[in-house]
Amino acid sequence: MKLRLFEFYFIKDYLRPWFGLIYSLFFLFFLGAIGYRITEGWEWSDCLWMVLITITTIGFGEVQPLSPEGRIVTVLVIVGGLIFIQFTFQKAVRLFESGYFQRVNELRFKRLLRKMENHVILCGYGRVGQEISNQIKTQNIPIIVVESDEDRKKIAEENGLEVLCADATLDETLKLAGLEKCKSLVVTLPNDAANLYVVLSAKGIRSSIRVIARAGTEEAASKLRLAGASIVVSPYIAAGRAMASMALRPIAIDFLDLLAGSECEIEEFELSNDISLFETAEKRSLSELGIGKKSGAKILAIKENEKLFTNPGGNFILQPGQVLIAFGSKEQLNILNGLLGNLVVAVELLK
Repeated sequence: MKLRLFEFYFIKDYLRPWFGLIYSLFFLFFLGAIGYRITEGWEWSDCLWMVLITITTIGFGEVQPLSPEGRIVTVLVIVGGLIFIQFTFQKAVRLFESGYFQRVNELRFKRLLRKMENHVILCGYGRVGQEISNQIKTQNIPIIVVESDEDRKKIAEENGLEVLCADATLDETLKLAGLEKCKSLVVTLPNDAANLYVVLSAKGIRSSIRVIARAGTEEAASKLRLAGASIVVSPYIAAGRAMASMALRPIAIDFLDLLAGSECEIEEFELSNDISLFETAEKRSLSELGIGKKSGAKILAIKENEKLFTNPGGNFILQPGQVLIAFGSKEQLNILNGLLGNLVVAVELLK
């Protein structure tokens, strides 16, 4: 309620510069209509219509033949309209020079941020950030870019992204970007210290937030993990591993590239830790649930604590806290989600 009242008064302040022009326009309409009413004796609707087509220079013609007095009223209305247009233009120029329209755009952007949820916050729009945003956009997931550099901000806006031009290390910036309602936070600032600061701030605001951070060195990666980053990626190490994999397992890399351009996805299904749900469940094994037959999705692996069970068989029993890694189309994965029912507490897209 307080937020809506704040928005009301905020919008009112932005409309206040136009009140004088709006009152002047109504005053011009009122005087012109009275003038036609006195000189021509028309109905009020005809008087107002004549003022409208005169001011806007639409040129539909006179409502009725005008008397000499009526033509004088028409001339006065035309002069008043020209003066009004001149004042409107001058007002717009002054407001533009004072940054008024930029503030209006910021208000629109802040209202948009408050409505967003399940989006990705991307801190930093360098080369790595640009590639990340391109990949996220292919999944039709809303994304907010936090960037303090004006040049990078313009590039992001040209690419059709919503950009919050602010310091990502500040708590108020992360809150404004919707940290409490976002899907995940990706930190790709060029400075390791700044990345660490963002992770600490984000975890302080929302401890359960999923944070993917960039690290330039192994030491920075270690500190980012200690700060609470869910995943730490070093572009140099990742590029080296990818190139080594291309040399050793080119077919597997080609498969991943094909997967990136297909309609198939890989998702994580996190199972509940509530033991009672599993005790009351009639079907707990993969074969009993009929995941492959009913959904068409493929369970690639099941993560339990720190162990990873790859290509599990039909007799594999689902347990609390496990994470199922499944492969399939969006429709197949939705069916799988329905088969698991209330056993699932969270679904995370990996590709």
